[in-house]
Amino acid sequence: MSDETDTGRYLRLTVDLVVEVQDVKALQEAALAEIRHPDAELDDDERQEQIELVNADDTGAAALQWLIEPDHVLGLVEHVRDVEPREAMLGVEPSDGILEDEDEHDHDDHAH
Repeated sequence: MSDETDTGRYLRLTVDLVVEVQDVKALQEAALAEIRHPDAELDDDERQEQIELVNADDTGAAALQWLIEPDHVLGLVEHVRDVEPREAMLGVEPSDGILEDEDEHDHDDHAH
């Protein structure tokens, strides 16, 4: 008997999203609550390390990483019920507030 995942199709979803953090302290407080929650599955050393990372980052990027769930991102996809996140790798970094197509020059030589 085959497992459902054996017949599944996998798609990699890449999303570039720029957010404006209007209250870094509130963002950090929300992240710290997540880190301290028992479901965070962190041992004491990991928990303390994450708390220090969030507190030391005045951009809010470290805090935001704790508050984004793959299920929430899939909420952006309408009319689809049978999609389940399998694996996620998240990167959050400071931005100047403008989305730039890093591959723009790579596509100049290809027909669209």
